[in-house]
Amino acid sequence: MSPDPNMQKEYDIAVIGGGINGVGIARDAAGRGLKTVLFERDDLASGTSSASTKLIHGGLRYLEHYDFALVRKALAEREVMLAIAPHLVSPLHFVLPHVSSMRPLWMVRLGLFLYDHIGGRKRLPESRALALSGDVAGAVLQDKYKNGFEYVDCRGDDARLVVLNAVGAKSLGADIHPYTEVQSLRRDKGVWHIKARHGNGQSLTATARAVVNATGPWADHFVADKIGEASPRQLRLIKGSHIIVPGLYDHDRAYLFQIEDGRIVFAIPYEEEFTLIGTTDVDFDGDPAAVEISASEISYLCDAVNQYFKTPVSPQDVVWSYAGVRPLIDESNAPAASASRGYELVLEASENAAPLLHVFGGKLTTYRLLGEEVMAKLGAFFPIMGGPWTGSAPLPGGGFAPEEFDSLVQDLSSRYDFLTPRDHRRLARAYGFDAFAMLGKAKSASDLGRDFGHGLYECEVRWMIDKEWARTSDDILWRRSKLGLWFDDGQKQALGRWLESQA
Repeated sequence: MSPDPNMQKEYDIAVIGGGINGVGIARDAAGRGLKTVLFERDDLASGTSSASTKLIHGGLRYLEHYDFALVRKALAEREVMLAIAPHLVSPLHFVLPHVSSMRPLWMVRLGLFLYDHIGGRKRLPESRALALSGDVAGAVLQDKYKNGFEYVDCRGDDARLVVLNAVGAKSLGADIHPYTEVQSLRRDKGVWHIKARHGNGQSLTATARAVVNATGPWADHFVADKIGEASPRQLRLIKGSHIIVPGLYDHDRAYLFQIEDGRIVFAIPYEEEFTLIGTTDVDFDGDPAAVEISASEISYLCDAVNQYFKTPVSPQDVVWSYAGVRPLIDESNAPAASASRGYELVLEASENAAPLLHVFGGKLTTYRLLGEEVMAKLGAFFPIMGGPWTGSAPLPGGGFAPEEFDSLVQDLSSRYDFLTPRDHRRLARAYGFDAFAMLGKAKSASDLGRDFGHGLYECEVRWMIDKEWARTSDDILWRRSKLGLWFDDGQKQALGRWLESQA
């Protein structure tokens, strides 16, 4: 998948940025018949798009900030995502213990009523009151929490959503170039001239009739650095951090905890054996590529859940952590937690100049809608392109109803009975129907090639390399899978050496 060093192609649209918004735009554009190219200087989903809370949700807390339009849009999109990516997106029940000193009962009930009804809910059940003292979800909570509520949102694999959108874009004719940094962009005679360099030193040049700046937290600096112009917007960067600890309970529900400072923190079952806790909201002014969780954030998250769980969590329990930078368009002095998670699209174009469209802000749940809006804004420049289509087209590996997921797992179990039940479920979640293509006609584990440990075999690694642009052990263990949670240092190094031998 290395780029052709002599590439001098002409494109309709060049998308800069391989996060969720960039790949979503590229897939949408390619599906409308436009010649599309995407450049990403690192791995796909290597920034903000792999550092989320792994939720496809409306954002219950945004109702408090009267962001009804965003919540309505995200809730409706939650249903779409569940339909087009049933392997990556699945329902998740949330338990919300009631704390009368923070929010009165009527306010919580009203918020949940709105959450149930403003987004056109079809597949998911409505919220309900919950007596914690008689429910398994209350057993791990401190005795003072007697009552609460349960509502349903969805979880989603953020990094794989990015990768599979890119796979889908490629299948429709798009050229996808990760590990390829754009060095300059220049307008001339109604087109953009693009110079880029791949990580292996190869230079690439191309032209495009339109450019989309989807570089996430770099979007404002990108304009000055690569084009030499002033950005039309200045972003507010917010750091969000998460910690992973050994599983804190045995059931499959998540928790939403109200914290004394007015924020909320989630505790979510993660990868079967762990609990994900997050997130923080901290203003950030450094390099988004170098963002890290701080010791104070780890302590904050531990203290937050310790207000609720009987068994305390300490920083020593953390087995993994991650941080990401959210690019927000909110320029007010409001607390970071209340800044809008909406997005703004800014189109710069004139009669004779090639258009440049900037994507500022956004969230994982609404990436597909954002892509449609981008194409609508660019429609005047491409009058013969097709119409909206992504709302009903499954992502690669999809094409089945959400309620059929267990049947898919069973089919994998029947055909590949030499794998473990955990392997069957993980592969179904990651690849959907494509798991059968990846495993092929294997009759035993030895047919899958080298065993790297914890259910990762050579055939899957090669699939990630050949089909999903993976290059490094981090690409494989932390983005295209989360198997890094189980790999020890020796196993990681062995995988790294094998990858070097294949280069």
